[in-house]
Amino acid sequence: METGERLPGSLKEKAGRPLASAESLCPIPLREGGEPGCWEDAWPLQPEALHMCLFVEVNLINEPLVIFVCATTGQGDPPDNMKSFWRFIFRRSLPSTALRQMDFAVLGLGDSSYAKFNFVAKKLHRRLLQLGGSALLPVCLGDDQHELGPDAAIDPWLQDLWEKVLGPHPVPLNLDLSPPGVLWPSKFTLQFLKDTPSSGPEELCAAGTDPQGPPSELQPFLAPMVSNQRVTGPSHFQDVRLIEFDISGSGISFAAGDLVLIQPENTASHVQQFCQALGLDPEQHFTLQPREPGVTCPTRLPQPCSVRRLVSQYLDIASVPRRSFFELLACLSPHELEREKLREFGSARGQEELCEYCTRPRRTALEVLCDFPHTAAAVPPDYLLDLLPLIRPRAFSIASSLRAHPSRLQILVAVVQYQTRLREPRRGLCSSWLASLDPAQGPVRVPLWVRSGGLTFPKTPDVPVIMVGPGTGVAPFRAAIQERVAQGETGNVLFFGCRRRDQDFYWEAEWEQLQARGCLTLVTAFSREQATPSTCRPMCVTPCCPSSGRRAGSLTPMRPPTSLSCSGHCVSRLRRGPEGPSCRWPQPPCPTLSGGCRWLSPCLLPAGRVVDSPAQTPAEGGRHEQHTPALSAPGKPQQ
Repeated sequence: METGERLPGSLKEKAGRPLASAESLCPIPLREGGEPGCWEDAWPLQPEALHMCLFVEVNLINEPLVIFVCATTGQGDPPDNMKSFWRFIFRRSLPSTALRQMDFAVLGLGDSSYAKFNFVAKKLHRRLLQLGGSALLPVCLGDDQHELGPDAAIDPWLQDLWEKVLGPHPVPLNLDLSPPGVLWPSKFTLQFLKDTPSSGPEELCAAGTDPQGPPSELQPFLAPMVSNQRVTGPSHFQDVRLIEFDISGSGISFAAGDLVLIQPENTASHVQQFCQALGLDPEQHFTLQPREPGVTCPTRLPQPCSVRRLVSQYLDIASVPRRSFFELLACLSPHELEREKLREFGSARGQEELCEYCTRPRRTALEVLCDFPHTAAAVPPDYLLDLLPLIRPRAFSIASSLRAHPSRLQILVAVVQYQTRLREPRRGLCSSWLASLDPAQGPVRVPLWVRSGGLTFPKTPDVPVIMVGPGTGVAPFRAAIQERVAQGETGNVLFFGCRRRDQDFYWEAEWEQLQARGCLTLVTAFSREQATPSTCRPMCVTPCCPSSGRRAGSLTPMRPPTSLSCSGHCVSRLRRGPEGPSCRWPQPPCPTLSGGCRWLSPCLLPAGRVVDSPAQTPAEGGRHEQHTPALSAPGKPQQ
């Protein structure tokens, strides 16, 4: 998972402020003070909830009880706000009894589609045990890939956690836990202005650089869009865009493998629909004030700010809402029937129904609010930032090199659009927004900044590099090839695959030009291309064919068999897409289906890509021949 996820609502609601906590993900600190559901200051643990980056590591040896909530990012890496703590906890100088006084529990947030699923939580749990800590429970592994989300693992774990915690650390007799459904005060208050400000910081600074450094999330660079060109054929199912930005005067520099982060916006129609559902005036201005001391306002939000700007550029109304969204809506709802349904969606027992209603069809927060009109109309503006997450930036691989395109930055964007059982297609927020921008109609500026990526290339340019990038995954390799060619390096090998040469072969002319200059070796595969019999060559892939004398897997061209000197079943095969059968060598009648000899006719496509796949043979009544494994060719990497 990437950083920035909210702490699950069930954990926020049930936790209140009962535990000393060092956590890595929760951007909303748990409540302090005399609010409903909080512990009094008289409780001996003096609990608090902190971001991991705010936790003083040396204080860990004095904590009697700590609950860690941490995510795993990338390939088993800790989140940025946990790295200082991560380095501290793995110091070799720490004695094995350093945490012998501490009870702890670890809740991990991860994604099982990654190889190192919840690696940080697992490793942290083991390390705390090595330092003498006492685990209240086994580590909880929340999985974002589960159809019920992380709550599928968190709900039962929380129930066991409170039983374990309240034994050695009982609640004072004069205090009770707040019951479910109690509405906490909002984190911020919106103070609406009577008059529209004559001037204000309604636009991000476009000067180029932050005085203290290059553009960043706190102050992105408003890059002019130079071009926005569709690079897939008009009949291709997917709209892929090559977008170029002018970064002159920005102070931005990057290398091959780096990423550009773009801050997207909601569409104007969705903004208008949201304001109508909640009864908000888009042109009204407000200032934002925190209710609690020590809480800061979102840094990127200008003061004063218009409602339109808040909804279009900050509130993620197009995201699929989490369980905490329904919990808070239920507390705010004045309508009995809607409140009852919202409470069911926000409860542990209602997660199956919530998944069917919201998660599977990818229903957005805006659509949910429209489905509950009485509740939406009653949502106080003060709760907008508690109800909806902020829009997160999207990262794209940079597809160009500054050596080849000075003062330019290019990206390759596949516009995300797919259909669920809902009438309106689901669309990616950032890709759809970028595709809608047309610099030919007027100046277009996009807020962006650059950060280092996880893909690195040899520092020494004379080291040969083999790159495999099917589809839009070829984008960072284009930047690398441009950079290496500019340095005079010719040891560049690129494996590229797509559906059709004439539809989605990105940068075909550029690759061919580099290949003609001897700067690139290109190997291609087109999975939906038609083949003709003249492009087929046979080969034997089994070691038991005495008629050929060739070893298994030999790519040496051979003539088809003229006799049945081998006692195998001879067939012809060619890898095909869904279009149907392809060319076939004429075969003599086969006396038996047993044996290991088999003739293949792999198709050598124009770029030399060898492919083969099962074919239907008359002798088998249309079934695929599978008794000998086929020779495999380079294919797509594991997703």
